[in-house]
Amino acid sequence: MKAIVYHDYGSPDVLRCEELEKPTPGDDEVLIKVRAASVNPYDWRVMRGRPFFIRLMMGGLRKPKETRLGRDAAGQVEAVGRNVTRFKPGDEVFGACPGAFAEYVCTVEERLALKPANVSFEDAAAVPIAALTALQGLRDQGRIRRSQKVLIDGASGGVGTFAVQIAKSFGAEVTAVCSTRNLEQARSIGADHAIDYTREDFTKSGQRYDVIFAANGYHSVFDYRRALSQDGIYVMVGGGWAQMIQTMLLGPLLSRIGSRKSCFGAASIIQKDLVLLKDLLEAGTIVSVIDRRYPFSEVAEAVRYLEEGHARGKVVITFDHGTGT
Repeated sequence: MKAIVYHDYGSPDVLRCEELEKPTPGDDEVLIKVRAASVNPYDWRVMRGRPFFIRLMMGGLRKPKETRLGRDAAGQVEAVGRNVTRFKPGDEVFGACPGAFAEYVCTVEERLALKPANVSFEDAAAVPIAALTALQGLRDQGRIRRSQKVLIDGASGGVGTFAVQIAKSFGAEVTAVCSTRNLEQARSIGADHAIDYTREDFTKSGQRYDVIFAANGYHSVFDYRRALSQDGIYVMVGGGWAQMIQTMLLGPLLSRIGSRKSCFGAASIIQKDLVLLKDLLEAGTIVSVIDRRYPFSEVAEAVRYLEEGHARGKVVITFDHGTGT
């Protein structure tokens, strides 16, 4: 099978398409014929190995220990291990699949859910990491409740577009923060209000929010806390490295001062949450906002485009098994 690999850290130029042996599922694994995958910021960060602590996390200081790229996939079950009970060959599934930029991939069944019949493989592949990050950040860290005022900073990216929709599904009054060109997109997916960050700094407006969810945060943790209501919660899941490190280090300390809370969130691959997202997709409560689609032969260009930071929603990789690409 063909798969995207990288043997050195660096720009998307280090990515190579190589012929690898088709994997065989272990006892608890599912073998998937990949029909679509999506790109996440995680992919280009591990590809570059920056900042350095990512290399420590991945276990490869000088060269990547895990040479396969990609995490989100949707496709058809090709085979299952002897302990797998939830899926069978022929099932259409989506989920978190390490090494997803390949024609075939194996993953444990707990990282998968059935794909809704009314949703395309491309739309399903856009969901896992981004939508889980939004769901868990709002529900678990943000403790979102009906009628709360919720602000989504970075509402036009992969995580942000899901966050707007998921916050609305909880019955919140949602304010989206994005650039001028994305204001209408934010309103079209359910935002009650949209702020153009090129013209207005919401942290200085005097408005207060019960939950601030920073999908792409570039303000300081102090600025975000200033825009919180009494007992408000600030959740950061992405943005500038300086701001993320500041939130991780200072958030727990600042949360002990007064009633406002600050925390850093990251997605956990939990099957019941994937099933919940499957139900939301099936009902049309959330939809995947896809900016660009790239064929498997252009994975490097897809990663390069996402790394530029201007994607409006998700970037998806498509597969054409009929031509062997």
